[in-house]
Amino acid sequence: MASHVEEYRQMDEEELYNRLGQAKQELFNLRFQLVTGRLDNSSRLGHVRKDVARILTVMREREIDEAEALAAAGPGAPEAVAPQPTASVAAGAGAGAGADQEEESDV
Repeated sequence: MASHVEEYRQMDEEELYNRLGQAKQELFNLRFQLVTGRLDNSSRLGHVRKDVARILTVMREREIDEAEALAAAGPGAPEAVAPQPTASVAAGAGAGAGADQEEESDV
C-alpha cells in the first residue's frame, strides 16, 4: 500500500489528474459490471475506490503545502494578498445598499 502512495507522491500534477481520471473511469465500469451481474472480482471495486482516495489525498497534501508556503511568505508577499472582489460583485453589493437609502429618503 505504501508503494502506491509513494508512487503517487512522485508524480506531477498532470499525471495525477490522468491517473485519477482513469481510476474513476474504471470505478464506473466496475460498478456497471456489478449492477449487470458481470463482475467477477468484487474486491477490485474496493481497491479502485481506495486508489481514488489515495490520489485525492496526495493532491490535497500538495494543496495544503502550497497554502502553508504562501502563509510563510508573509502578508507582504504579492501571492499572499487576498483577491479583491470583482467589479460585478462589488457593484451588486453597492447597488443594493444604495437602493435602500433612496427608499428611506423618499419617505
